[in-house]
Amino acid sequence: MLTKEELYESMLNVCHRRPDRSFFWKGKQFPVCARCTGTALGIVTLPLFAMEIVSLNFLWIFLLMLPCWADGMTQLYGWRQSNNWLRLGTGFLLGFAQMGLVAIVGDWVIEKLGIINLFS
Repeated sequence: MLTKEELYESMLNVCHRRPDRSFFWKGKQFPVCARCTGTALGIVTLPLFAMEIVSLNFLWIFLLMLPCWADGMTQLYGWRQSNNWLRLGTGFLLGFAQMGLVAIVGDWVIEKLGIINLFS
């Protein structure tokens, strides 16, 4: 069984957590970088999709994912330098789009399995 600290560390291994690409609050670094912070904030929007307040089609999902990809790739190849606020914004769009995709897949599974949608 993993300790709480080991679990926390293992979950954060998906993020580089570089100090120059992370936000700080009261002198302490956020546990994940700015882009991952934005993605996590975007993921929090899942209830908006579950309650059908917001819906996206595949084109919008793709278009909303592009800025994060473009920001990351152009920075990776040294074509330009990003900043934490841009990383946060593009990460949010990515997380938001991912939740749109989760909603589409979820609706498809519900339809295929004949499960009643509680929010309808």
